[in-house]
Amino acid sequence: MSVAAYCIFCYRQIGTSGPATKTHLPWNDIIISSTCNCRLSACQNSYGLAKTEPGGSGCGANLLIHAEEKKLLMIGKIAKVTGSLVLGGFVFITYEVLSLKKLLQIDTQAINQEKLKSYVYVRTTSLNPSEYQGITYQARKEIHKAVRKILETEAKIFRRPFSEQFSTFDGEDHECALWLLLKRSQSEDKEVRLQAVQDLAKNSHWHDYQYGTVAQTCDQRTAIGLARSKDIDLRFFLPPPPLPKIKNGGLWCFGGNGLPYCETLSKIPSETVELFCLQALVQHSKVSSHCDKIEAKGGLQLLQRIYQLRKDSAKIQRNIIRIIGNMALDERLHSSIVRAGWVSVLAEVMKSPHVIQSSHASRALANLDRDAVKEKYPDGVYVLHPQYRSSEPIRADVLFVHGLLGAAFKTWRQQDIDRHLDKKASEGEEDYSQCWPKTWLASDCPALRIISVEYDTHLSDWKAKCPVEAHRKSIAYRSNELLDKLRAAGIGDRPLVWVSHSMGGLLVKKMLVDASKNPEMDKIVNNTRGIIFYSVPHHGSQLAEYSINARYLLFPSVEVKELSKDSPALKELNDDFLSFAKDKKFSVLSFAETLPTHIGSMIKLHVVPLESAKLGIGDLIPVDVNHLNICKPKKKDAFLYQRTLKFIQDVLAQELGD
Repeated sequence: MSVAAYCIFCYRQIGTSGPATKTHLPWNDIIISSTCNCRLSACQNSYGLAKTEPGGSGCGANLLIHAEEKKLLMIGKIAKVTGSLVLGGFVFITYEVLSLKKLLQIDTQAINQEKLKSYVYVRTTSLNPSEYQGITYQARKEIHKAVRKILETEAKIFRRPFSEQFSTFDGEDHECALWLLLKRSQSEDKEVRLQAVQDLAKNSHWHDYQYGTVAQTCDQRTAIGLARSKDIDLRFFLPPPPLPKIKNGGLWCFGGNGLPYCETLSKIPSETVELFCLQALVQHSKVSSHCDKIEAKGGLQLLQRIYQLRKDSAKIQRNIIRIIGNMALDERLHSSIVRAGWVSVLAEVMKSPHVIQSSHASRALANLDRDAVKEKYPDGVYVLHPQYRSSEPIRADVLFVHGLLGAAFKTWRQQDIDRHLDKKASEGEEDYSQCWPKTWLASDCPALRIISVEYDTHLSDWKAKCPVEAHRKSIAYRSNELLDKLRAAGIGDRPLVWVSHSMGGLLVKKMLVDASKNPEMDKIVNNTRGIIFYSVPHHGSQLAEYSINARYLLFPSVEVKELSKDSPALKELNDDFLSFAKDKKFSVLSFAETLPTHIGSMIKLHVVPLESAKLGIGDLIPVDVNHLNICKPKKKDAFLYQRTLKFIQDVLAQELGD
């Protein structure tokens, strides 16, 4: 508006300036008028009609002077108009440029904040550029660019690969390491990938946004590797995705609302019903085709829901993780397991102080980690050490097999403390070992892979069972089943020591006998270096005799019946084992109990007498403990553990070195 007003003012000034008495003629009129006047004068002169005024110079000169004045006057007016327009345009352009500059002015503080990216997760302490930039910083950055260009040119000339470690030299210091490690974690070179994941896991000083960046950009393989890294920061993992909405109908644990209605009809706790359902799913998860159906029906998300809602129940959570571990045996389901958010859950459970929980999570992650683990761990096979990724090589295996009514963890715990009888021991209860092979043996022999197996056993057949379960409980069936699982877990690829308790010793002998007859299992026999037996009833048990005498009351199970004294099956097994064990020159160490065991409040039995624990080869050491505590040392410096440790170190001296 101001420019327009100024232009109008200039035009008005031009229009009102100069004398107003003369009429302005166009250029054509001026030229024609001058020509006519000149011709008229010439005619008058030729006929003698012209008159010369005194002091005049002639009409031609006067007309030319008048034309020149008109011309100069017109040029001046045009110059005024043009100058006004140029000046007005310049003022207008200047005004617009200043306005546009003001509108487009960028807040450098916002740029620095965007560059640091920390506003996404946490606030930065300072945004002053002088605190993280300067002349030295800029100079170093330019030098990095120049060096990178030189190296790129050199690589092209000599046709050599360009080292990726120089590709981010011009990046920010706090971003360079992060993106470089992320890029290397996706390298085609396996060794480069493993080292990159290891380096990522060591970072404990990063900002929240950097952990979040890794969580959002890393691939499935890297996330699993981070979860299997020791002392990993849980900020490396994204939380589980939102769970699907609950649909009407069906059991509550599977997303329905049927359980509250069922609770009104009976007094069965909801946790018990859910546990029954999960135990059924555990069995289904052992079948590959059933795992596909569980995944297709959204089972992974529904298991995530009940896991989050039942954090107060260790049994429920343990069964859920067991299902995930079974499904992880199928590599086709790995992507679905990761997308359902189980990697972050398993990484958190790995930090649990409870050995059972952490070992279940360790098995599931090991089955997911196809980059660093070539073995697979079927249901009932648990790695006690190493549970994390390690750069240290594994030189030998130690395999623990429990006995009747035992378990993969509780059988091998430290002897229970009686607070009333042993006050000093109770004072050191914080050092109590829930599983001494995982804590004591792993620390004394870190180069070992320590595995514990688990299988179901029963004393009585009172409970309802599947009709085909009877033959599955026999030692022969369990032997074939466990051999297949152990071969999948890589047992036999390294030197091996067996450690067994009670009926587990009979199972070990049966597996070795069966493996010696199967060419595909030769590795297990040939790599066996030694066997430890804790109160193994080589010639039968008094517990079986008692149960058989009261068979109409107790209904002894198949396992118990096979332990009867002087059983022909036991005698045949013992003879077969001794015949080839002597040829293989196995080192054998046996421990025998000398104290009776209380079974309930009324029964007191010497479960495995000394004569039954005598195998016929190797050393036999009697120990003043009962049958339950023969495999549970009181403390780390107790004779039971120290003698066991010495045996393992002696038979594996070549592999373990010093």
